[in-house]
Amino acid sequence: MKDPTYILKKRLTDEPYNRLMALQNPKLHDFVADAIELTQPESVFVCTDSPDDVAHIREMAVKNGEEIPLNIKGHTCHFDGYHDQARDKAKTKYLLPAGSDLGASLNSTEKQAGTEEVRNFLKDSMVGREMLVCFFCLGPLDSEFSIPCVQITDSPYVAHSECILYRSGYEQFKKIGSSPEFFRFIHSEGELEGAVSTNIDKRRVYIDLEENIVYSVNTQYGGNTIGLKKLALRLAINKADKEGWLAEHMFVLGAHGPSDRVTYFAGAFPSACGKTSTSMLPGQSIIGDDIAYFRRKNDKIRCVNVEKGIFGIIRDVNPTDDPIIYQALTSPCEVIFSNVLLDIQKNPYWLGMGRDLPKEGVNYFGKWYKGKTDAQGNEITASHKNARYCLNIADLNNRDPRIDDPEGVPVGGIIYGGRDSDTWVPIEQAYNWTEGIVIKGASLESETTAATLGKEGVRTFNLMSNLDFLSIPLGRYVQNNLDFVKDVDKPPLIFSVNYFLKGRDGKYLNGMADKLVWILWAELRVHGDVEAIETPTGLIPRCEDLQRLFKDNLQSEYTEANYIEQFTIRIPENLAKLDRVEKIYRDKVSDTPQILYGIYDEVRNRLKAAGEKLGDYISPFDLMA
Repeated sequence: MKDPTYILKKRLTDEPYNRLMALQNPKLHDFVADAIELTQPESVFVCTDSPDDVAHIREMAVKNGEEIPLNIKGHTCHFDGYHDQARDKAKTKYLLPAGSDLGASLNSTEKQAGTEEVRNFLKDSMVGREMLVCFFCLGPLDSEFSIPCVQITDSPYVAHSECILYRSGYEQFKKIGSSPEFFRFIHSEGELEGAVSTNIDKRRVYIDLEENIVYSVNTQYGGNTIGLKKLALRLAINKADKEGWLAEHMFVLGAHGPSDRVTYFAGAFPSACGKTSTSMLPGQSIIGDDIAYFRRKNDKIRCVNVEKGIFGIIRDVNPTDDPIIYQALTSPCEVIFSNVLLDIQKNPYWLGMGRDLPKEGVNYFGKWYKGKTDAQGNEITASHKNARYCLNIADLNNRDPRIDDPEGVPVGGIIYGGRDSDTWVPIEQAYNWTEGIVIKGASLESETTAATLGKEGVRTFNLMSNLDFLSIPLGRYVQNNLDFVKDVDKPPLIFSVNYFLKGRDGKYLNGMADKLVWILWAELRVHGDVEAIETPTGLIPRCEDLQRLFKDNLQSEYTEANYIEQFTIRIPENLAKLDRVEKIYRDKVSDTPQILYGIYDEVRNRLKAAGEKLGDYISPFDLMA
């Protein structure tokens, strides 16, 4: 490639050139110059932290048809293509040098061939378009947690989404000088038809861990294109592995206990399992809903929200179950809806919103009416099951005042949860950190949803809700978590939750609002304010404590019958789960820490002993005898 400065001077007008030159970083200049030569844009816009620059991106998204203004100020709607509605796991791959291996569970391709392939798809992809060069910061500014990032894209929708979701980073780049320590992302939506990507067969999302760069092409869906989200998480996990910290797929919540006490929890849930709604519980405060970085600082575990916004699944968000989110989605503020239904007045509608849906309108398929099907005869729902909203946490009335604290917040507890119809009780505390990581986190399973391509309702293994995003061997990731609390006197407590337990009639045993009680019980446990009942797999609440919490916080009666049905220990199902997950580790994870098998044996023996004494299904009251 020619001298980068020469290319930038030749191809840029004065303003974008001067903005780039103000960032005295040769690696950055190389990246932008190479992207220009590769994609051949008509023009280049370099975005600073200025509100006017962000407004320009917002206006471009509307002008080029990627976003449609709605009838509430600040609200817009974006439609992805019919076949571009979820993360493409099959075409998301790591670029690995010859001879490298991340294990059978992680998708990869040979680096040289993969780089050539994706760059060929990117070649000339921005002809006739404006390239956007945007700067962001993962984590709070001026913090030990901070990671600067640069995003190059031809999609104003992608750039607009990132402006909502992430802290502006142009000034942060000035502070890092010539440092090469930043993440790089290049995206092109490719050929468009009706403002959506058309060459879905050429959709690629390739991740180069050596160079900390992500390539994305021929797609618009946020999970494939918003580089700083799950794509950056993969880079961060690799970086954290080398530097001794953790990057996790977790929300961060401030749970409000007695006497104005705030205890911070982080929680990992697979997509569409209640993670965002847990982070938004009424009466509690939100730090973040999706990704967190953890570090050991002064003998404590502290964490930050990587983001400042939410890119959440909108299905079932309604004023009864999710009042805080619903209020933001129906109030004047900056919101991008995606793949919902619009009526003739440009009002957005989505599945499970608590209102009757129109019988016709416009959605991700085009003109829609009730009963419409695609070419294969599949029903086209009014709103896609994976439809999303994108908003700024600053526009929520429950935002925590420490969201931008550069020191992070102290972590009192870790929560793991998934869609589990028949095994885990609604909430249980692990006996210690090691059992928590192994039995709760590393053994997490969940039933699949519409958030990833493929069939729904299949039980899948998803350790710590991070399997899709791991960029290091699975066994090493588990060991890193086990080792993380070494030299920490009081590690965070670890809990499992299950909002999807069903009774014999197939109906859910938990109400949507009940999760507030489970989290408030965990908050009391962190401080030793309530006792607990020992089970073969951990510690569960006493009935009288739950009755008080339900009455005080939900103004509802919680009966002993409710308690027995929800907290009965299901011995056969727990044993089957251990067998399923252990087989996965033995068959597919060659570097599994041996301690995992030892703990499985201990818990299995406890389950069998309890079953022999009390039967296959054990009432919590029997465990108190």
